[in-house]
Amino acid sequence: MNAPATLKMAKELGLLEEEFEKIKEILGRNPNFTELSIFSVMWSEHCSYKNSITWLKTLPRDGERLLVGAGEENAGLVDIGDGLACAFKIESHNHPSAVEPYQGAATGVGGIHRDIFTMGARPIAALNSLRFGQPELKRTKWLVKGVVKGIGDYGNCFGVPTVGGEAYFYDCYNQNILVNAMSVGIVKVGETVSAIAEGTGNPVFIVGSATGKDGIHGATFASADLTEDSEEDLPAVQVGDPFQEKLLLEASLEAIKTGAIVGMQDMGAAGITCSTSEMSAKGNAGMRINLDKVPTRQANMKPFEILLSESQERMLIVCEQGREAELITVFDKWDLECELIGEVTDTGRLEFYQGGEVVADVPAEPLVLGGGAPVYEREYSEPAYLKRIQAFNNSDIPVPTDFVETAKKLVASPNIASKRWIYEQYDSMVRTNTMTTNQPSDAAIVRVKGTDKALVVTTDCNSSFVYADPYKGAMIAVSEAARNIVCSGGQPVAITNCLNFGNPYNTGVYWQFVNAIKGMGDACRKFGTPVTGGNVSFYNHTVLGDTAEPVYPTPTIGMLGIIDQGSKRMTLNFKEKDHLIYMLGEHRSNISSSEYVRFIHGVKHSPVPYFDIDEEHLLQENILKLINKNMIESAHDISEGGLFVALLESAMAGNLSFDIRLDSDIRKDALLFGEAQSRVIVSIPAHGEGEFLRFLELNNQVYYKLGTVTSSNIAVDGVDYGTVADWKQLYNEVLGEVLESES
Repeated sequence: MNAPATLKMAKELGLLEEEFEKIKEILGRNPNFTELSIFSVMWSEHCSYKNSITWLKTLPRDGERLLVGAGEENAGLVDIGDGLACAFKIESHNHPSAVEPYQGAATGVGGIHRDIFTMGARPIAALNSLRFGQPELKRTKWLVKGVVKGIGDYGNCFGVPTVGGEAYFYDCYNQNILVNAMSVGIVKVGETVSAIAEGTGNPVFIVGSATGKDGIHGATFASADLTEDSEEDLPAVQVGDPFQEKLLLEASLEAIKTGAIVGMQDMGAAGITCSTSEMSAKGNAGMRINLDKVPTRQANMKPFEILLSESQERMLIVCEQGREAELITVFDKWDLECELIGEVTDTGRLEFYQGGEVVADVPAEPLVLGGGAPVYEREYSEPAYLKRIQAFNNSDIPVPTDFVETAKKLVASPNIASKRWIYEQYDSMVRTNTMTTNQPSDAAIVRVKGTDKALVVTTDCNSSFVYADPYKGAMIAVSEAARNIVCSGGQPVAITNCLNFGNPYNTGVYWQFVNAIKGMGDACRKFGTPVTGGNVSFYNHTVLGDTAEPVYPTPTIGMLGIIDQGSKRMTLNFKEKDHLIYMLGEHRSNISSSEYVRFIHGVKHSPVPYFDIDEEHLLQENILKLINKNMIESAHDISEGGLFVALLESAMAGNLSFDIRLDSDIRKDALLFGEAQSRVIVSIPAHGEGEFLRFLELNNQVYYKLGTVTSSNIAVDGVDYGTVADWKQLYNEVLGEVLESES
């Protein structure tokens, strides 16, 4: 094939002209179609991070608990003590879920679990972070139902509890939804397996499911704009089998124990291409692979189809030479494919054969992130919409005349109302380690069996804050994750992130990305929570004709915390009548970017709520001390919906009520519904008030006494707000009613 024809093909595969020229330079010749396909997927944004790696390197990636560096393995690995480590990671499956929500979400769950057990860790918990469009839209209902069923079916069948998550509904996600999945696993320190190929002559096996034509060019699909015609890309969506993955999990962990495995990697994005190239590059090795030996589901599959297939439930394993039988015996026991397809070489090249002929011969190092994959620094500039945000004025928003009715409307907002319709479709109790199913905390708490420890995990990001101010909004996302862990009794230790943004060639989108990275990095440094890895998902950008609309910048934070003594965990529910209710933190006359302003008043452009990271850090230190000193009975952070919603959630969870007074010069809607940061509601027994107040004074903590826990109707400043039971019915049922309605 001549160079012009090959260049045309390269562009169709998503490569830039300068990238095509670089490929020719690397190979010293014109690439064939299979080789071009290999470069196209490995140099896609999804695999190479070519438009983001420069900024990702600025994030804090060192910490005394980290056992592997960020991005060095399939997932982050943190020492949690007692000879144990926690492997955890979050990743996106956005475009597949927007096209085929059930399989897109299901395979997102399956893929992130494989990243964990490929390292030798057993997954013990799953979380998610979801973004949908307006819930009353027919398409949104279809997407929500498909995504939730996909997550639930896969996780429930696989046997790992879904313990936490979040869901938001904004019109910018009407077409391009976001589905971020997180997995958390446990492994003994020193018993992990690396994703590496080394030892010339060592055999290479493919294990698990057979290879089919599903998911071909899935990595490229994830690195392109989502358009009205994206349904035609359905073959790029993978198909999952949770029962097969359960077998693969048990077989993989058993095979690791034999000591015969040199290296192992999940076949996720880009399939065999990615695992062979990344493992080889990491070990400064090469591989010779016979594609005829790869078990396939369809006959006569072409080389590029086998290499790029993203069929699920597959692993690539490098075995120690002479110990092949041990590996085969384990996988035979679990009735899984275990086929010898090649060997490790010392050439540094990937040589793929079919029918006795070389179909592709490429060096491994230039294919991968950190090797020769291209790295770009894109231009960025402040987007025009910020002028509308800066023009916002609190005084332009009228104060409600009926606060009870306003509060009811706010609680009915899809971003405030209970996500019960979603989470009740997930099994949170399988494996019996979940401690927060019946006694909720701000973050999920999972017992580490055989120890007195518990892991505290959460996913957090209010993307409307990041839209209003990417720097502060990203800081708030990290801070809220840490606050949720602290309010649950945990010490935050590390994060993983899933960075969902629009088209990086849009200068405004890239400005959002750069500033969000800066904010995330500064917050992580403040809280001592290094970044262990994650992923970047660009091109979350709906194209309708000539109009392109990026989603809100959504840097989802998956945070891990540790409770060394399970007895020190904290829940959010009020415990007893007559307990005193305090707010720690400062009242602010601030309603900007609140759900109240957006949902009640229809204002989409307003500044980020008040935030000061030093205030936040002090608050979190004090909350954790109060919990460890057994001085408080409940803790719940104030977030979406403001003070009233936080109080209501604590009351509903404890089947109790509250009577509060808001004596302040600050406008009442800001007091009740504003979302200024660094505030937590706590309850204490009356007999402990003196000691509690002395602690707050000694530790420079701003506080307000709000009132008491009661068993009667809710009361605010002497006004009857009705029964907790009525509020609970509204809160629990309104979202399900919208999603299930026919209109």
